Amino acid sequence: MTGMITMAYLLAAIMFILSLSGLSSQETAKRGNYYGIAGMILAIGATIASSSVQAYGLIAGAMAIGAVIGLILAQRVEMTSMPELVAMLHSFVGLAAVLIGWGGFIAPPAGLSGVEHIIHNTEIYLGIFIGAVTFSGSLVAFAKLKGLVSGSPLTLPARHWLNAIAMVASLTMLVIFARDSHADIAFSMLMIMTVISLLLGIHLVAAIGGADMPVVVSMLNSYSGWAAAATGFMLGNDLLIVTGALVGSSGAILSLIMCRGMNRSFISVIMGGFGTSGGTVVEGDDGPQGEVLSISHEDVADELDMAESVIIVPGYGMAVAHAQQVVSELTEILRKKGKTVRFGIHPVAGRLPGHMNVLLAEANVPYDIVLEMDELNDDFPTTDVALVIGANDTVNPDAVEKPSSPIAGMPVLEVWKAKRCVVMKRSMASGYAGVANPLFFKENSRMLFGDAKDSVQDIIKHLP
Repeated sequence: MTGMITMAYLLAAIMFILSLSGLSSQETAKRGNYYGIAGMILAIGATIASSSVQAYGLIAGAMAIGAVIGLILAQRVEMTSMPELVAMLHSFVGLAAVLIGWGGFIAPPAGLSGVEHIIHNTEIYLGIFIGAVTFSGSLVAFAKLKGLVSGSPLTLPARHWLNAIAMVASLTMLVIFARDSHADIAFSMLMIMTVISLLLGIHLVAAIGGADMPVVVSMLNSYSGWAAAATGFMLGNDLLIVTGALVGSSGAILSLIMCRGMNRSFISVIMGGFGTSGGTVVEGDDGPQGEVLSISHEDVADELDMAESVIIVPGYGMAVAHAQQVVSELTEILRKKGKTVRFGIHPVAGRLPGHMNVLLAEANVPYDIVLEMDELNDDFPTTDVALVIGANDTVNPDAVEKPSSPIAGMPVLEVWKAKRCVVMKRSMASGYAGVANPLFFKENSRMLFGDAKDSVQDIIKHLP
């Protein structure tokens, strides 16, 4: 029986690897999800079949409750709310690691001594530490993304020293806890560390501004993976170790990719503080100056009708307005007229990696016309119309034209180089980074104010 379970775990691990591979592109993403589902079903089934599992009634009840909650959430949660849902799910993984770690401390395996005792205690300690940081940090991320607390970074005096002191104290207690056999001392060390790590998770994420929240979500994903891996070591579960390592490493790689997409230092993002809460225009003497020129829906329709090439750049505003379906309709109409229509996707568009890609796929926009930023930037000078729908920071010219800007050096979609740039927004407010956008004042830019869905519908009505 043990051999069969080991083989099932191995097959499940292969399924998870195939799942990650499938999720690397839009064309294979659905297949990747199927691989992941199959792997998880196999892993759960093999675990339940293990001789160490006996409380089948409790397991069945817990799975039933979880399945009902999951189905309800899957049906009710909007795509715009996916980032905070992901953050909340990460907190569950962290909490599970903490509870399992404490369970392993309260009821340790019999017969541990010497090196085995030290290794077991180290596994417990690291699992609780990573899990607690993930749990509290994910709750703060959820609150920020949900708007329950301000998106502005919490910049406490000497905050980096506070983080350093917390880490040194935790490492010191690890040495004491791992070696100490006195239950009272070990309990005290573990309890103090749990409190410190919970506070550390809160402080680390609270110190990060709204502009960097997409990176935070992916980094918390990585934390949850490492927490699962640490739990796997403690339980002696090979599959949990492999799965946690896959999640942890893939989350860290994604975070690095996003940091490069924002020209941000990975360490500076994790250790805190960039950006302000969304929708706040940053004032300053050297801010964008000029006249904002608005345009009507009819004029936009005329511009698109005369254009030969169009690049559409979606952003979070499109998600909020639920405009992806009408944008897909507009795309289909323009392509039937013989226009070349493509979509430009920035790596951090929206508040979750791949947010825009998922929305466009949901609206049946062909995969082959949805392109990454690097594939399109050189084409803007020969593009007739660049249609920006709800994007802001990812199309800000200051990133390449103003060295003193907070977003200087950040790769952006250079929409201002198109012959005509139409920006669809509700207002002149800044993006999530809180940085004013001079794109609105460019000579070839026109502003179309209003709800993105309503605006696109009106444009369609006026198309010949």
